[in-house]
Amino acid sequence: MNSTVEIVAHRGASHEAPENTLASVNLGWAQNADAVEIDVHLTQDGEVVAIHDPTLLRTTGRDARVDELTLADIQGLDAGIWKAAAYRGERVPTLAAVLATVPAGKKIFIELKETPGLVPALKKVAERSALAASAMVLISFDATALLDAKHALPGCRALLLLDTPEGAPERLPEWIALCQVSGFDGLDVSAGWAIDARLVDRLRTHGLQLHVWTVNDPRRACELAQAGVVSITTDRPGWLRNQLAEA
Repeated sequence: MNSTVEIVAHRGASHEAPENTLASVNLGWAQNADAVEIDVHLTQDGEVVAIHDPTLLRTTGRDARVDELTLADIQGLDAGIWKAAAYRGERVPTLAAVLATVPAGKKIFIELKETPGLVPALKKVAERSALAASAMVLISFDATALLDAKHALPGCRALLLLDTPEGAPERLPEWIALCQVSGFDGLDVSAGWAIDARLVDRLRTHGLQLHVWTVNDPRRACELAQAGVVSITTDRPGWLRNQLAEA
């Protein structure tokens, strides 16, 4: 199918490479993703690092919280071997290092976790980066954190993340109102939502975009692309793009 939907690499090309590492991020770019999504937390010494969990156990084997260790401590850990031996020696990268990988014309989606002090630290890293604010998309399930980040970095787009709570479609007016009063640019919702062109158009009439996560089923991706969503987040960016092209 001929589609303009953007493909976002979820934690990088995380199906093949260890999530939230430079290996995964760079593989996402190599697979021609339009954007890469990462998660960020704050270390004990105030450095912003790319990692999904608040603890290091799952991806490095160290049973400690990210905010209990310094950057030097964390970067001494192996964040790749859990995925495959080929990735032995991959480290938990800083946000600054990830931003430095973003090619011209591409975007980075930064998911903010509920971490005290994260937004000021994020602002500092973003402003020191050579990457334009327009290439950074802030996303979060926490509307307060997202609002703080949008105020700190007004040149960045901001998308409110939503899962699939009971009655989510009925709450759409609430989400639209929240986005409008907060200055958010749209919603980034679970693929479990009932999404069709009418929903996309309804948001668009309010000046809001609709993005969807995380999709590894080509049939579902085709449905979403036909509905007109702006982007689809996937663990397999290259593969999913090829599947859409062949559909």
